[in-house]
Amino acid sequence: MDWLTFIIIGLVAGWLAGIITRAHGLGCLTDIVVGMIGAVIGGYLLSLIGIIPDSFLGWVGASTVGAALLLLLLNAISGKAPGGRR
Repeated sequence: MDWLTFIIIGLVAGWLAGIITRAHGLGCLTDIVVGMIGAVIGGYLLSLIGIIPDSFLGWVGASTVGAALLLLLLNAISGKAPGGRR
């Protein structure tokens, strides 16, 4: 996978994870970073159960799952409720 594809997948996954977890206001750059880290997390977790994404949509799905888990963890650590409410 080349860098441009990885960044596009990160952007889409970060955006989708933000919608799923209702973590608004993080910004585009943060969405990309969370999505790219989510790609690594999601790919690793899926490989543990024997699933290896081999398509663009497969990687977007795996990345979104990883990014959503990361956002939930970040929200739990920061003490913020979903949607930015305390």
